[in-house]
Amino acid sequence: MKTLIGASAVVLAMTSAAHAEKIGVTMAAFDDNFLTVLRAGMQEHAAELDSELQLEDAQNEVGKQLNQIQNFVASGVDAIIVNPVDTDATIPMTQLAEQAGIPLVYVNREPVNLKQLPANQAYVGSQEIEAGNQQGQYACELLKAMGKSEANVAILMGDLSNQAARLRTQGAEDIFATDECNFIKVVEKQTAMWQRTLGSDMVTNWLSTGLQLDAILANNDEMAVGAAQALRNSGADFDQIVVAGVDGTLDAKAMIQSGEIDHTVFQDAVGQGYGAVAAAVGLARGEEVKQITYIPFQLITPENLDQFASSN
Repeated sequence: MKTLIGASAVVLAMTSAAHAEKIGVTMAAFDDNFLTVLRAGMQEHAAELDSELQLEDAQNEVGKQLNQIQNFVASGVDAIIVNPVDTDATIPMTQLAEQAGIPLVYVNREPVNLKQLPANQAYVGSQEIEAGNQQGQYACELLKAMGKSEANVAILMGDLSNQAARLRTQGAEDIFATDECNFIKVVEKQTAMWQRTLGSDMVTNWLSTGLQLDAILANNDEMAVGAAQALRNSGADFDQIVVAGVDGTLDAKAMIQSGEIDHTVFQDAVGQGYGAVAAAVGLARGEEVKQITYIPFQLITPENLDQFASSN
């Protein structure tokens, strides 16, 4: 059962008398800018529902995340929220919670076993391929407006163990395969692991080989910011190259303002955080909860930047 609803609807859907549920939360990484905002959203809504979060940092290690879930089970939490390190490693996580009879909610990163989740497990996130579609479509429009009849594009991918990296890339490539945008050729496609520094280093290496690029699309804003920094250091003309990210972070929005990034795709970190806590608390209370909640992506450009000034 799949449902498309906004963040406000997620929050309002689950209000009832709270009794201080204890929820174990394991995050892929605390030092990721987007996940930091998501975590803050969870903390805010947990306080509103008078529930307690036990937050753990998996430090991008699958084994550590599994151990954290085992510890949550052993301590008898009322529900578990997982932001997976590796979306292909969620089956044993589901099994651990199911065997213990503890509700589990995946957030932000779609589990590989989404269609096989038991009744007391749920997912709150966004449809990742849409982010790639929106990013690629607007890049196509910008390249056309620049008068390009042929265009070379490089894609900075996230961690390939995460479905988001694969689907965001596919979403952009699907656009480039259309009749409208097939003048665009992907000439480089490599992972920079969601990281700003790696993104910057990779673009610097591409430029040092003499590769001519008309656009750089990044699976997230951290890598887009790194790409823009590398272009700036190389003396690139930002009027002649399209740079795009995903998430709508503060740093990316600042670079849209300065003209170094052209667009990003807003992913509602606070909405996802609220939705995950609402679902976990609802399941812990035995309430009916939508099993799959998709919160829409939204394109951010210079024209509508002000609308997202206080987001993420």
